[in-house]
Amino acid sequence: MAEPIIIREPTVYRPSPEYFDEVFGAGGIPHEYASPLVAELHRLGPEQLASAGRRRDAIFMQQGITFDATGEEGPVKDRPFPLDLVPRILPGEEWRQIKRGLAQRIRALNHFVDDVYHAREIVRAGIVPWNLIVSRSHFARAVHGIRPPGGVYCHVAGCDLVRDNDGSWKVLEDNVRTPSGISYVLENRVAMTRLVPQLFQHYKVRPVDHYPQLLLAALRAVAPSTDEEATVVVWTPGSLNSAYFEHAFLARQMGVELVEASDLVVRDDVLYMRTTSGLQRVHSVYRRLDDDFVDPLEFRPDSLLGVPGLVRAYRAGTVAIANAFGTGVADDKAIYHYVPEMIEFYLGEKPILQNVKTYLLSDPEQLAYVLPKLDQLVIKPTSESGGKGVFIGPSTPADELSALADVLRAQPEKWIAQEVVKLSTVPTAGVDGGLSARHVDLRPFAVFGETIKIVPGGLTRVAMVPGSMIVNSSRGGGSKDTWVLEEDGVDTDRAEPTMAATLPPALPDMQYGSEWSGQQQQQQQTSEAEVAAPADADAAVAAAPTEAGSC
Repeated sequence: MAEPIIIREPTVYRPSPEYFDEVFGAGGIPHEYASPLVAELHRLGPEQLASAGRRRDAIFMQQGITFDATGEEGPVKDRPFPLDLVPRILPGEEWRQIKRGLAQRIRALNHFVDDVYHAREIVRAGIVPWNLIVSRSHFARAVHGIRPPGGVYCHVAGCDLVRDNDGSWKVLEDNVRTPSGISYVLENRVAMTRLVPQLFQHYKVRPVDHYPQLLLAALRAVAPSTDEEATVVVWTPGSLNSAYFEHAFLARQMGVELVEASDLVVRDDVLYMRTTSGLQRVHSVYRRLDDDFVDPLEFRPDSLLGVPGLVRAYRAGTVAIANAFGTGVADDKAIYHYVPEMIEFYLGEKPILQNVKTYLLSDPEQLAYVLPKLDQLVIKPTSESGGKGVFIGPSTPADELSALADVLRAQPEKWIAQEVVKLSTVPTAGVDGGLSARHVDLRPFAVFGETIKIVPGGLTRVAMVPGSMIVNSSRGGGSKDTWVLEEDGVDTDRAEPTMAATLPPALPDMQYGSEWSGQQQQQQQTSEAEVAAPADADAAVAAAPTEAGSC
């Protein structure tokens, strides 16, 4: 383009020089890969963008593509999932680096989960404190000593990435319990091709619609061996769950049954599904509820969402559960601090993607450093998800920060602090079709079966409020279709290596008889901990605590 669009039409778009803008560079000149998009948006104009936005909302409501959110006026149910019609573009070369870094991180997290419930080598090496691990709310003592089929725990991962003002990518947090959002990635792409097809004409965009088949293949790959084809189900807490649309969508796309607890039963340590023809064995379950609710005999006894005896069947190796029970210990925000060290410890590699600078407030020295700087940092509760309980220091009133300081002094182990990341911006269309800069993050989705495969792009979440850094969908954020561009002559579909030789063996270290009970297992776990854990961890073992991850 001969002249920058923001010079020719200064009311069109004004990115702040304080943040890295992913479309416009210095002086308002579009990045080379974004020039065709800028030209097409200019031809489209605000009126057509606004009209396409109205059609989008009507279609999403009609098809039930909705999400429950919490806004300033309280909960908002069944709102159209807010898709911005200006895509986010990632050049292929840039995506390759992200993809390698994610695969590396997921391998390390998978090793860590296995290590936590077995040998505890990383604890013995003095890298991650045992008392920190067992004090996490998602540490699951009920699955100690159990190794899932194939040694895979993190079947589906959705790590959140952010881009700083220097353009560098960093990992903000890990989601390896029940990461949500992939259905919106797929629906966003379909909507974009129908509503603004002209934006695609100058680009070769990598497809994303193969995700359901990747997930189905991974679920079958980890299913216990059988003479018949493995039966796979998607397990939902029910239609009142905020992400129920996604549960139903994935079941439909994979061609498998969507089930609730009332549809499942355990007989002789085998999981079955109730059908009109009688009981049918289930080999693999993609579950979308947290550990606490899955089995009232092993976790919360008051859970009405769980299946009694499910953990017993899992322990017997007759059913695969994705993600595996106990994986939540790996996506706790305090554990996140140690992931770069996990990568070096388990893989012998330097991290490809860096963490955001993080302070563990359970450390008295780090707490003392953070308290005077609360107005400069982001403070997060370690066990929450979906942006709940987060304080962004620069935008939090002084009286709230003062009250927060008292909470941190009283319960420092429940909080972390992070440096403020100046999230990158992307042009985003308003109701009137006008463009303005909005902050974004990225949640790519990885599927770990026989290999690790990562869907190109992922869910770009966008803060819909001017100046806001809160992108979580459950807190009113929106989304963008994320375009990863094809690279000529590059095999972009090659699966990332899993270092199969270093994966844990598929068979459990411990054999359990039919008389083994949760109480016996807990007693053995406690006695083993007295031998295996450092001496200062004994009290933590005795005091260890017994809904799903959000967008």
